[in-house]
Amino acid sequence: MKKVMMKVNGRPYQFIVEPDRVLLDLLREDLRLTGAKQSCDRKGQCGACTVIVNGKAVRSCLQKVTNLDRAEVITVEGLGTPDNPHLIQEAYVLSGAIQCGYCTPGMIMATKDLLDRNPNPDAAEIKKALEHNLCRCTGYKTIIDAVKLAGRFIRGETSPDKVRPDPNGSKIGVSHPRPSAMIKACGMAEFSADIKLQDALEVAVVRSVEHHARIKSIDTSKAEKMPGVIGVMTAKDIKGSNRIKIIFPDQPILAEEKVRCLGDAIAIVAARTKKQALSAAEAIRVDYDPLLVLKSPQEAMAAGAIQIHSEWPNLCFSQPQIKGDAEKAIAESAAVVQAEFSTQINHQAPLEPEATIAYLEGEGEDAQLVVAGRSIEIHVHMANLQEALGYENVRYEEAYSGGQFGQKAAMSSEAISAAAALHFKRPIRYIPSLTESMVMSTKRHPFTMKVKLAADANGKLTAFTIDYIIDNGAYMVIGIYIIMRCMWMLSGSYGIPNVKALARLVYTNNPAGGAARGAGPPQVTFALESAMDMLAEKVGMDPLKFRKINSLQPGQSVSTGMVYDQWPFPELCDAIKPTYDRAQKEATTFNSKNGPMRRGVGLGTHAFGIGGPGDTGRVAVELDPDNGITIFAAVADPGEGNDSMLTQIASHLSGVPMKKVRLVTRDTDHTTEMGPAAASRMTYMAGGSLVLAIEQLRKAMDEAGTKTYEGLKKAGKPTRYMGSKKAQGKEGPLDPVTGQGPSFESRVHAIQMAEVEVNTDTGDVRVIKVTTAVDAGKVIHPQNLEGQLHGGMDQGVGFALREEYIHGQTKDWVTFKFPTMKTSFDMDVIVRETPREKGPLGATGVGEMTMVPTAPAVINAIYNACGVRIYDLPATPEKIKAALAAKK
Repeated sequence: MKKVMMKVNGRPYQFIVEPDRVLLDLLREDLRLTGAKQSCDRKGQCGACTVIVNGKAVRSCLQKVTNLDRAEVITVEGLGTPDNPHLIQEAYVLSGAIQCGYCTPGMIMATKDLLDRNPNPDAAEIKKALEHNLCRCTGYKTIIDAVKLAGRFIRGETSPDKVRPDPNGSKIGVSHPRPSAMIKACGMAEFSADIKLQDALEVAVVRSVEHHARIKSIDTSKAEKMPGVIGVMTAKDIKGSNRIKIIFPDQPILAEEKVRCLGDAIAIVAARTKKQALSAAEAIRVDYDPLLVLKSPQEAMAAGAIQIHSEWPNLCFSQPQIKGDAEKAIAESAAVVQAEFSTQINHQAPLEPEATIAYLEGEGEDAQLVVAGRSIEIHVHMANLQEALGYENVRYEEAYSGGQFGQKAAMSSEAISAAAALHFKRPIRYIPSLTESMVMSTKRHPFTMKVKLAADANGKLTAFTIDYIIDNGAYMVIGIYIIMRCMWMLSGSYGIPNVKALARLVYTNNPAGGAARGAGPPQVTFALESAMDMLAEKVGMDPLKFRKINSLQPGQSVSTGMVYDQWPFPELCDAIKPTYDRAQKEATTFNSKNGPMRRGVGLGTHAFGIGGPGDTGRVAVELDPDNGITIFAAVADPGEGNDSMLTQIASHLSGVPMKKVRLVTRDTDHTTEMGPAAASRMTYMAGGSLVLAIEQLRKAMDEAGTKTYEGLKKAGKPTRYMGSKKAQGKEGPLDPVTGQGPSFESRVHAIQMAEVEVNTDTGDVRVIKVTTAVDAGKVIHPQNLEGQLHGGMDQGVGFALREEYIHGQTKDWVTFKFPTMKTSFDMDVIVRETPREKGPLGATGVGEMTMVPTAPAVINAIYNACGVRIYDLPATPEKIKAALAAKK
């Protein structure tokens, strides 16, 4: 032990610490300064823990406290408060640089160090200063903008008051500061691991080291006797079904007789400290009888293959889709292309680990089990916990979420912490490492796709066939829904008269697939949009013109047979054409020079569906005694800006100032089921429900001749109203034989254009710029819309070029190849606003759109640059170099 003196945020402290104590843990655990975050298992990879020590930005997870005697430390909490923020915090809020907010405190502290040294940095200097700070949400563009704006504030060139929109002005089409942005900027937003639980136990989980095996025995005797251990629990200690269920009840919370995937949870250890729990977990011995591991759908579908689940076949679902006669049309077409494409297992890569807490509120049989985590569907997860644990009185509370990108449509750590809280009757903290979080969470499904695409002599599409197989991993999660989403959006932006598709979903011993930004369409769109470029080349037509002439037209049907009255895609082709022409001209000029560097331009498009058949939203509004409005809705906000959407729509329609619009969205006791904050549906469904609720309130006010709470009360009118928007079409599957049926009520349209530079000697690809032209209807909050587009571009480029999750090998952000400031690129957004007939105020949604067509745009640009096409994502330098060698 060693005594250390230091100042933290100007206050002197004395600590007596062990030699391995790091500054991050001292700040978070001893001083409760939780603005500094932990994402990368204290490897210094993420920068979320950045603070200033002796005037220099450092990653606090790497700083031994024993080396900091007499140091002066500043954390984000010491920089400013919501009532008195620092200019840098103001700049991040006003630039729209804060989405989930998990990386924000670290980014702000790195910015403080930079601007103290250089108050007028250029983009290159900003990227260098923030090179250790990761962000998954923004694509880094608005962070660079925020640093530049902060510099302007500090240099006195402008002020926050001059930049901030007038809160009394227009509410729609204006980027008012997000309601949650400033508390995130000041490090005051509580994420799951930040919540303080008195007398809490820490838990560790014993996970399978086998990919597929029977469990012969579990020996916990040694662990139970170890220091600090309160107890060990296994599947026999869970009183309910012990099943995590969305579609099939096939995933145990704790494995019973069998493990089906590396990392399946087997036992829970509860101890007084995390270190004690982890040590005891290592002492538990599990004896396995290994079974054949099925590593691919092909192996799983082979004759005589071992069945992974006794209740369901390995080929657990299939769905055809037939529109017209595709085979006949192909035989009669003037031009046909065919190819086989594949995509990789990918991790959604939110920065926050899978942390949750759970505790019992109250005493005895009436105690309520409270679970706090990052769910984007709190009511469904609450109901699942009730059934799985055999305990009815459950409340789920949504903590602030460090991103999720679809991942938290499924439960992971919540069931572990909840089961432990019930069993041990003590508050529980389950704060897994990044490595363990990667092992336990769902992934983006890998696809293999065989495609044919055909056109007539005039370049008009005649037919599209696709046979695709999805590796669903060891558990169903939402696998069937992934197939349905692919089928609902299969024909993309185009009018294709003849379509034949077959989708097959297969259990393997790989990690379970789940929701991931776009959830299915990014994979099939990669195949379709690659084939579109191939076919455009074959018919001798420019790729943009080819896409425009093949646009679906109002009154025509998509591949499910559903007819659309609105389809503003051709106008987007016109909107992006000047930028496309400029990019092509610049690439041609660049390529006229000799050398290994070649530039290319590529396109990708999509028409992303929002408001699926029978989708329903529910939002309640209540007029408060001070004539403000409280909105009650289980509308999760893991970073996309749903708090802005609800606040600004409510203020616009009611006339209530935004500061008097209150949100109650984060717990199951005070909200009703709203469905997931996924599928880009919240603006359309929750916003639409909010509009209906406020219309009822306004009608009651008109009938009572009043605008006040007191007036409604005197008139005997209710002060609370529920709005429920329901999308058209019957909820349920497509026709099992033809795949025909209703699709999404609304579509958001986009064209993505990638400009890349390929080194033909090494195969390396540098993305120069990505431009997206988008029509998402009426824009409520321009910064939020652009922020979603930027983040989707960045994730799409990672999906195209770098990112691949290899189970058991991908363990941190370096092995994952997380996007950084160094890999960031220029971005541009072209926005058209065609009001949607059934959308709230004419709006729809945009969160996933830009992820979907990015990968094919990049792959098409690579082909345009150097003449080689990559069919198997990601397009690594090795694959490109091999393709170039094969071409010679």
